[in-house]
Amino acid sequence: MSEWSAWIGREETRHDRIDDAAVARWLATLDRAAPSDGSVAQAYHWCLCLPDAPTATLGADGHPVRDDSDDSFLPPIPLPRRMWAASKVEFIAPLRPGRSIVRASRVASITEKQGGTGKLVFAEIAHETHGDGELAIREIQSIVFREPAPGGALPAPLPASDNFDPSGWDAHRLLVPSEALLFRYSALTFNSHRIHYDLPYACEAEGYPGLVVHGPLTATLLLNLAAQHFGDNRLKKFSFRGTSPAICNQELHLTLRGTFDNIELGAFAADGRQIMQASAAL
Repeated sequence: MSEWSAWIGREETRHDRIDDAAVARWLATLDRAAPSDGSVAQAYHWCLCLPDAPTATLGADGHPVRDDSDDSFLPPIPLPRRMWAASKVEFIAPLRPGRSIVRASRVASITEKQGGTGKLVFAEIAHETHGDGELAIREIQSIVFREPAPGGALPAPLPASDNFDPSGWDAHRLLVPSEALLFRYSALTFNSHRIHYDLPYACEAEGYPGLVVHGPLTATLLLNLAAQHFGDNRLKKFSFRGTSPAICNQELHLTLRGTFDNIELGAFAADGRQIMQASAAL
């Protein structure tokens, strides 16, 4: 039995409200227009029901310090590096401005594994998001905890392959994530993880070659590509898995192909390295 088994089944509930001004700032951050039917675009739910830990309780990486108190939702896993690894999302009903939001979350599983970089702990969190009492979104979020980067290590070189070729994809968008984009998304999601804004920390403490683009930001950009291709709020299911870090000020290729219940999406670096694998269904 895992030493963290006592946390499995632990629940928490958070409340929020969809604010017109906050939605407008999210749209401005992403350089996109609002859906024509007055609904909120898919992916905005990642800006709702956010953690609100006081600044004094943040750890060295900018995340809230985890402890074994009754108020702690996640267990005090003693692995310092934390990342959002994957999500499986089911869109049931569109969200709309002004609605009261309730998100019920439950620790579904905690699994320990041994990877190529050392010990890993995966926590799966089940979320249900309601708007004015109506179930709108179900999601299984996977968080991975990792061992610290080797002390004094230079930024890790990223595995390269061939140059990225967008032929064979039905839709393609190229952008270069900037510091301003990362800053704005961190503000929208109240995310103080230092890998997204503190360059010396990202390189020296965690071994990245630059500031890291948020996983849910990359997923949001893929959902925006799907909205441009199929229309707003058309997806019923969306799953993504991060495979390699996207780095600030480096080219990011967003791609889509397929239709109906067999849609493939991806994010790639300029050298062809895959950043994110994703799939969706209408």
